[in-house]
Amino acid sequence: MTSVNGTPVSGSPLLTADGMTVCRGSDGVVVLPPTGLRVESGQVVVITGPSGSGKTTLLHALLDTLPPGLRRTAGTVRWQGTPVTPGRPARTWRRSRCGRLGQDPGASLHPLWRVDRLIGEDLAMDRAARASRVAEQLDLLGLPPETAARRAGELSGGQAQRVALARALAADPPLLVLDEPTSAMDAETASLVTRAVAARRGTPGRCVLVVTHDANLFGDLADATLRVTTAPRKGRGELRDQPHTTRSRIATPTGGSGGTAPGFGKGRDRGKRNAPLTARGLVLTTPDGTVLLEDGELDLTEGSVTAVVGPSGIGKTTLLHALVGRRPATAGTLSLHGAPLPAATEHRSRDQLRAVQLAGQSAVDELNPAHRVDRAVARPLSVLHGLGRDAALAEARTLLAAVGLPPGSAGRRPQLLSGGQRQRVVLARALAARPDVLLLDEPTASLDPDTGRSVLDLLDRIRETGTAILAVTHDPALAAHADAVLALRDGRLIPVPHADLSAAPA
Repeated sequence: MTSVNGTPVSGSPLLTADGMTVCRGSDGVVVLPPTGLRVESGQVVVITGPSGSGKTTLLHALLDTLPPGLRRTAGTVRWQGTPVTPGRPARTWRRSRCGRLGQDPGASLHPLWRVDRLIGEDLAMDRAARASRVAEQLDLLGLPPETAARRAGELSGGQAQRVALARALAADPPLLVLDEPTSAMDAETASLVTRAVAARRGTPGRCVLVVTHDANLFGDLADATLRVTTAPRKGRGELRDQPHTTRSRIATPTGGSGGTAPGFGKGRDRGKRNAPLTARGLVLTTPDGTVLLEDGELDLTEGSVTAVVGPSGIGKTTLLHALVGRRPATAGTLSLHGAPLPAATEHRSRDQLRAVQLAGQSAVDELNPAHRVDRAVARPLSVLHGLGRDAALAEARTLLAAVGLPPGSAGRRPQLLSGGQRQRVVLARALAARPDVLLLDEPTASLDPDTGRSVLDLLDRIRETGTAILAVTHDPALAAHADAVLALRDGRLIPVPHADLSAAPA
């Protein structure tokens, strides 16, 4: 008999996995070397490792939800000592025992369903009890009561993440599986998630698996840490008692001998310091008319990096969508190189579409699962710049290498890449347009610290071409890296001195 925080738990584990091995079906390449874990009743186990090392693949292998193209070639899973057989038995086990939050939470939420329906869908109780349970989950995760009546498609990235977590928690499942549960959240909101996890710790018959790059956030909660790595001679996941703070080293591709990868911008003269994109009097509202931004002004100058910070759900992504033309502002004007820029994409010329590019937060929404990633990145080069097929694919592969994708990933489809890798594909595709203005929505959210630093280095190389960069972020390192920081607060864009970043809402 062992104990967690003084609460006795059985020595028989709730969940065990031995020798879990995953290979690509096309060529047999090992994606996840033999990996095992053991989770006792009441425990929280944190899974860490570099981006692309196989953390999410391990979760899919455990739950028998591997995407097409991957297959489990070895290993066993047991729940309370009973084998979980792949196929129908595994599906039955997932439905009755597991609550899951995936890395792309928006993909699990029907965009037209109301939030109360999404959270309460699987609750076997009467209407009043179900409504009470939904309200309880919203309050637990810091979402206002009126969120229950909103459609999933109207939520910000951080709000969608919390709604998906509320859905996973609602039925109080014995096994809670969370994949990067705080990637789209500010620090204060993320603390609500850790509080929800902490409430299950030490509860008999309950356990939690958390994949995260934020080891500090979950470090105090973890009873054990599993570090996953696919490096040669270190291919096995290792389950270790806390504390565990090892970090990996990831090389940063240069993308070219001159320090600037091919295809990044047009090499404009930074000395002129023009403002390719300006905004005046922007008014942003939610579908129900709530004002997110009033009289907003922006001047994005050549070669600059501007960061926008603020709590989850405050309107940061809505600002990016207004600038790129996906969701036009309620009022205000945009100018591109001094000329009026139409509010909606359908009214913009091809060159205007090329000039302002967005690398969005949700790779599920951004990438077609049927297209290989090199073809996805090559398309803007063909459509916007007239490159032939071979030339476009060659430059696409150069861009994918420049954003840190490993060799061989160019020919894969998005579902065979990790969340962090898909995020970098989205960035590469935006760069393929050779934009004058690059808009980034949480570009480092799903990345380990070393890979995140490589993205910051890449942004420095991009800005040297004269491209203006506007990044929405909760990452203090990215905000500190920017030339200017704006906090979206109380419907205003407020400049934040770098010295005050620690006090600004991230």
